[in-house]
Amino acid sequence: MRILFVADLVGKPGRRVARALLPQLREEKAADVVVANGENLAAGFGVTGPTVSDLLDMGVDVVTSGNHIWDRREGLSLLESEPRLLRPANYPPGNPGSGAHVVESAAGKVAVLNLQGRVFMPALDDPFRVGRSLVDELRAETNIIVIDFHAEATAEKQAFARYMDGLVSAIVGTHTHVPTADARILPGGTAYVTDLGMTGSHCGVIGYRAEQAIQRAALGRRVRLEPADGELRLQGAVVDVDTASGHAKRIERIDLVYEEE
Repeated sequence: MRILFVADLVGKPGRRVARALLPQLREEKAADVVVANGENLAAGFGVTGPTVSDLLDMGVDVVTSGNHIWDRREGLSLLESEPRLLRPANYPPGNPGSGAHVVESAAGKVAVLNLQGRVFMPALDDPFRVGRSLVDELRAETNIIVIDFHAEATAEKQAFARYMDGLVSAIVGTHTHVPTADARILPGGTAYVTDLGMTGSHCGVIGYRAEQAIQRAALGRRVRLEPADGELRLQGAVVDVDTASGHAKRIERIDLVYEEE
């Protein structure tokens, strides 16, 4: 079983590079399932119906998210109507949508679980407790379980990975938009990387126009951020999983440059 993870797509530039590279990448890597984080699809903040449909049409099987899934009202109804769009499962009960989805692939079932960290993030239910409970439920359906852990703090991500090691096939970090160089197979057989990085423009600040980000940082002003354009990259990872054990055999980071003609 081979699973391709696509790092956070930021705005139209992210969708553009994914549209250009993802279908061929899926074919070249012979990926059975594709999971992409899409919380920044719509102009960098939240999702809309067309942006989610666009991503699914590219061959993405599950769209995960994070704290920005709530940025647009349309996202609430999409979470109710589109089971392939996830929000973090540890948001309190009463929120629309689901934090988990099981994909039926030719190679077998893959459960995708979306969770959000709490360090330097909004106060939520405990992702360790909620995650463990949901993993126990999902294991009744499949032993191939992957988690998008959307979090800010690297230590929290690593602690969560160690806590879940051996219980799931892969844990990939999202949210910071900065790729980390620590892709590995943990002792229990779980593939892990602290952050996948970002799919979109790398000429600004985490996908947004540099001058606006500088104003925020240097002047302390609440300046609206807009996606940057140029230096387009598709980042992520590919994980090979043994279907019998559910343990990962290999993880490879992806970092592709897209040069438009």
